[in-house]
Amino acid sequence: MTAHSPGIWIGFTALVAGLLALDLLVLNRRTHVLTVREATRWSAGLVCLALLFGGFLWWREGGAHALEYYTGYLIELSLSVDNLFVFLLIFQYFSVPAELQPRVLKWGIMGAIVMRGVMIALGAVLLHRFGWIVYIFGAILLVTGFRMFRSDSIKLEPEKNPVAKLARRFLPFTETYEGDHFLVRRAARWVATPLLLVVLVIEWSDLVFAIDSIPAIFAVTRDPFIVYSSNIFAILGLRALYFVLAAGIDEYAYLKSAVALILIFVGAKMVLGAWLHIPILVSLGVIVLILTVGVVLSILKNKRTRPA
Repeated sequence: MTAHSPGIWIGFTALVAGLLALDLLVLNRRTHVLTVREATRWSAGLVCLALLFGGFLWWREGGAHALEYYTGYLIELSLSVDNLFVFLLIFQYFSVPAELQPRVLKWGIMGAIVMRGVMIALGAVLLHRFGWIVYIFGAILLVTGFRMFRSDSIKLEPEKNPVAKLARRFLPFTETYEGDHFLVRRAARWVATPLLLVVLVIEWSDLVFAIDSIPAIFAVTRDPFIVYSSNIFAILGLRALYFVLAAGIDEYAYLKSAVALILIFVGAKMVLGAWLHIPILVSLGVIVLILTVGVVLSILKNKRTRPA
């Protein structure tokens, strides 16, 4: 594992904190549904910033680390898109009003940043002490990729979600949403609202996705800083990206298959790593090619099926 100075970690943490403050406390201080134009601008800005950060790594540490970062960022961004499909289904299942969805996403993303940090630290320690665990990570990615590739739809069963079941068991809930509140006072006691339940289910879904995404990026690099920074930049753009995709989610018919193929490729790379070395530049090219083909095929399908 490559060591990075505390200054680099502190500087990156300050950058992330500044971006969160700009997004949540300045530009979007009042919770509102982002228009497609607003969401596209913010998403494009974050992508540009992520690319510039890769340029900084290239200048400071050389091309190898920068390519690892770019490959990891692209993997995490593509997996995050699939995560957004699940977010949309969760909102539909719980009938979350559109004006409340940004608040849920805000708290969900902040929780995801903390969770990913913990899981990346744990994954780095496990790989450092038990090198053979890389094969388990690879097998998880292969199984997940094949399941995703063969499944036509995402099965969502929040009523069986362990966090939701636990919350319903120990917390009293109101029957309806109470504005944007997670807790309200009723008869001299605090009662949870369904909005809190939605946040818990969102956090749980992100935890499940992290089990795939964290091993995927460890197939590219074992450097915890590169793993963490690429993860965080992908997560930071989730809220805006959600509103971009939600407006035309049916336009990306082959995107899920592309993500599945990326998982299969990365999983195979981890399992076969001891016998077959795939250069990082080749890995980046394969991932870009898969995503490009998925998007192009989706566009062509839309043109064929769209009425004249």
